Amino acid sequence: MSTKSTTLEQFSYDNKTVRNFAIATIIWGIVGMLVGVIIATQLFEPAANITQYGSFGRIRPLHTNAVIFAFVGNAIFAGVYYSLQRLLKARMFSDFLSNLHFWGWQLIIVSAAITLPLGITTSHEYAELEWPIDIAITLIWVTFGVNMFGTIFKRRERHLYVAIWFYIATFITVAVLHLTNSMQLPISAFKSYYVYAGVQDALIQWWYGHNAVAFFLTTPFLGLMYYFLPKMANRPVYSYRLSILHFWALIFIYIWAGPHHLLYSSLPDWAQSLGVVFSIMLIAPSWGGMINGLLTLRGAWDQVRENTILKFMVVGITSYGMATFEGPMLSLKNINAIAHFTDWIVAHVHVGALGWNGFLTFAMLYWLVPRIFQTTLYSEKLIKTHFWIGTIGIALYAIPMYISGFTQGMMWKQFTAEGTLQYGNFLDTTLQVLPMHMMRAVGGTLYLVGAIIMAVNLFKTMAQGTLLANEVTEAAPLAVDEQPEAGAHWHRWIERKPIQLLVASLIMILVGSLVELIPTFMVKSNVPTIEAVQPYTSLELEGRDIYIREGCVGCHSQLVRPFRSETERYGEFSKSGEFVYDHPFLWGSKRTGPDLHREGGKYPDSWHYHHMREPQSMSPGSIMPAYGVLYEQSLNTSQTQDKLNAMKKLGVPYDDAQIKNAVADLTKQSKEIQARLAEEKIKVGADKEIIALIAYLQRLGTDIAKK
Repeated sequence: MSTKSTTLEQFSYDNKTVRNFAIATIIWGIVGMLVGVIIATQLFEPAANITQYGSFGRIRPLHTNAVIFAFVGNAIFAGVYYSLQRLLKARMFSDFLSNLHFWGWQLIIVSAAITLPLGITTSHEYAELEWPIDIAITLIWVTFGVNMFGTIFKRRERHLYVAIWFYIATFITVAVLHLTNSMQLPISAFKSYYVYAGVQDALIQWWYGHNAVAFFLTTPFLGLMYYFLPKMANRPVYSYRLSILHFWALIFIYIWAGPHHLLYSSLPDWAQSLGVVFSIMLIAPSWGGMINGLLTLRGAWDQVRENTILKFMVVGITSYGMATFEGPMLSLKNINAIAHFTDWIVAHVHVGALGWNGFLTFAMLYWLVPRIFQTTLYSEKLIKTHFWIGTIGIALYAIPMYISGFTQGMMWKQFTAEGTLQYGNFLDTTLQVLPMHMMRAVGGTLYLVGAIIMAVNLFKTMAQGTLLANEVTEAAPLAVDEQPEAGAHWHRWIERKPIQLLVASLIMILVGSLVELIPTFMVKSNVPTIEAVQPYTSLELEGRDIYIREGCVGCHSQLVRPFRSETERYGEFSKSGEFVYDHPFLWGSKRTGPDLHREGGKYPDSWHYHHMREPQSMSPGSIMPAYGVLYEQSLNTSQTQDKLNAMKKLGVPYDDAQIKNAVADLTKQSKEIQARLAEEKIKVGADKEIIALIAYLQRLGTDIAKK
């Protein structure tokens, strides 16, 4: 048995990269929150949709991407780069890779900020970026992984602390999620179609979407909690055994829960049931993390009274506990039947995002920035102000959205004594919850003001200090043949072997993924075909792409669930076979407006013409923005044949004649719609985008009526 060398090696920690990610976190956080306030305002004031590029449908994904990948993403990297070096007693593996990671990630964010308002989107929630940006994300993520594992391999500390387990699981799982969900067939540099269609595409998306929350917004933040909370409180983690148990249980169970986003949908019942079962089980490991965090503060609650940074941590961890209790509850079918498509889900998501991710990030930045700048925090008064404004902002955001969600869910399902829908006009529910949306905007504004106060405080802190770019330290080198101490916990053996940790994490997340995905793709009975369902015409396909470009799926679902209230309101419930040619699926996740799956033939072409031009003229009180540009912009048909060719490669049964005559057929159908509009004294060019959109809307849900 060897003894560890007492010879100390001198080296330095890289604080410059940490500083860069911290500044990016602050700046992008304010940008993302500002866009959030704008879209919150647009949901009660249509005039706030100033331009085509600033409409709700286009900038809503800008908000989600900015907050998740720019604000939270940069915060993760700042925390990981700071903690990893100190936990491993080693400088990051490569300064070049650190710089490439930082600037590459910022370039990706800028690319998203440019493309999403331009309408360049895939429409997959939290994965809207087109294929070239997806490739860039892959390369930068691999860069991060190489840098992280390179640092682990050259470490001077044998033991891999619990935070590092979460970092490793995050890296491998996000890689698997991103690669699987980004399988697209490119048509041009700015357009692609998902290789999956309909039900399979929905399952892949929410397997990704739910686990993006799990492995980008949760596991890395648990790692950060395990590092920064003990440092802030000067207390050891409450339970080593609990950290082991909840880590492995969390990553195994979380991956199964995605189907709970698709309850009462066209997804096979067995997959829905699996999602429900594992979602309920998920509360145990989730609360294991919360309990381990809060009990770490035992004996330190007197500090919480005085230390505002710890207050941020306590509210953040408590918000995590609330959100992870509510998530399993929302996966129960009887509750999901009311909550899904309502503002209740918006409230749930933001309790986690604003409380857990936001407050933990704020606490980390307040603790970390003064240390790397060798100074004290500029103003204790400003940090206290930020805490209370932020906390009130969360309350004023979430509580109105809960009320709004309950109201929507109840009104949508309410019947009269005579057996008819009490609120048959969807707009009745929209108008009822407008005051709640106004309060939500106030809450969001307060939260944004708090973030701005933090920015002032931290930038002033940086200005009064000096960055310790290379923090010199020393540690003993790692003894190659060092063995675990006698009687050590069995898990110590795994902790010393990063590749085994990586492989074990991969196996854990692949089990549930493969069990859910393979049968849905391979067993034909999971998606019964409907003979009457035919591919979209070339004009309808172009109209569908306009619908996607304008982000209409952000407000309108295309999925009628099998409830009496929905079939009375919208028509026949949706069948899985109706979506077999939908690349991508457009079921949506929120109904700000009514469902559109049975829209075809419900109104004449002229109704859609006037409704898109001036929504309030057809639906008084509507909060939908006007789409006047569709009447001015000519439809671009230069890629129409390429689009049909791509669809054919994906299995859509277009024949060679349809592809060859795609533009001619498109022109013919356009003129037919133009002629019908002319009969109602409406003059519009057959080549305008509104014609294609009308064609698509009039097609929706009409196939099964032809049987």
